[in-house]
Amino acid sequence: MKRISWLTLLMLLLAMVLVACGGSGDDTEPEADAGDTSADTTADTGDEAMEEMTCDDSIGCVEIAPGDPIIIASALVITGPNESLGLDSQHGVEIAIEQRGEIDGHTIELQAEDEGCNAEGGQTAGQKIASNPSIVGVIGTSCSGAGVPMSQIVCAEGIAMISPSNTAPVLTDPGSRQSCYFRTAHNDKVQGRAMAEYVYNELGLTKAAAIHDGDPYTEGLASVFRDAFTELGGEIVAFEAEAADATNVEPLLTSIAAAGPEIIYYPVFIPLGSLITKTAKEIDGLEGVVLAAADGVQSPDFIDASGAAAEGMYVSGPDLGFGNEIYTTFLETYQANYGTEPTAPFHAHAYDATNMLLNAIASVAQVGDDGTMLIGRQALLDAIGSTSGMEGITGTITCDENGDCADPKIAVSQVEDGAFVAVWSYEP
Repeated sequence: MKRISWLTLLMLLLAMVLVACGGSGDDTEPEADAGDTSADTTADTGDEAMEEMTCDDSIGCVEIAPGDPIIIASALVITGPNESLGLDSQHGVEIAIEQRGEIDGHTIELQAEDEGCNAEGGQTAGQKIASNPSIVGVIGTSCSGAGVPMSQIVCAEGIAMISPSNTAPVLTDPGSRQSCYFRTAHNDKVQGRAMAEYVYNELGLTKAAAIHDGDPYTEGLASVFRDAFTELGGEIVAFEAEAADATNVEPLLTSIAAAGPEIIYYPVFIPLGSLITKTAKEIDGLEGVVLAAADGVQSPDFIDASGAAAEGMYVSGPDLGFGNEIYTTFLETYQANYGTEPTAPFHAHAYDATNMLLNAIASVAQVGDDGTMLIGRQALLDAIGSTSGMEGITGTITCDENGDCADPKIAVSQVEDGAFVAVWSYEP
């Protein structure tokens, strides 16, 4: 019995020594590692959630805080002599935003800039947009001359740009296109050929003169018309340039009259277009010569500025005979919101461009549990470029590898009783 008691006591002493060596566990690393693992599980879960919202986009992300809006910009000509062209498109953008309402709980806010329908305005608007890292994408520009510098500026920041009315071929030419640039407007390679075919085949005219103002849109369209008309068998008797802000075109038109054209095609904007139209009626040798312009003048402002001189002339541009339910609803909203019918040709293209951008945002946005949104810039560009079979007002929209996304349909209209009346349509 005594021996067993001493053995028991020895075992108790040994147990106490082992406990003392192990410590209390309050301030040692091993005890913490061996403790409750619920904190580690929580941390792992949090890390996984953070990893899901980490930006791994090659050119960065736009982060939108919970409750903050998704900001997109517009850059259209909304002041000055060509403002009716841009305001009409602006209304198309606004209607698309209004109908969409929100994306994943975030409202959509528009920052509107004026591109002035010139290179300087495009550069200024582009710089304003590029300076705001919250802007996800931009709908613009109205005019190709503004679109060239703006695309260079915003694309350098990875900001998606979709134009509803730039038609100059240079903007989607593989050698000069900026990687962020897309458009829902037709390429003037289509419009120029359409007008040439109408003049040569439908009107039966074989001698034409063309005038441009050096802008990428006007010179590009005049050049395509010239080349297609010549290819058909026609003769270009004069191909001239005039300043967009010219105040006297009598010498120009007198020189053209001496070349003996049957038609003068001048795809310019409203101020120069109306000046040419009125002055041509006063030049000896131009009696009976057909006058024709393009979508850069397709506005009531041009009719007002030109007066009776515009009667009977022809204008090429997008075919607006859409005739679908989307357009019917759009026109009702346009009238209700702005108290008028559309005033220019590209309101529907602007509506489709905006929806194309919003669709792409919705497809790539990551949204956290707290509502935080991440939009990868390259992912957004890829999504826009992958647009295929989108049913819009203007037709079925599918982007090619160069950013041309339009379903191009061209109409030639004639001015009748002060209105543009479609008389011929063309689809490539």
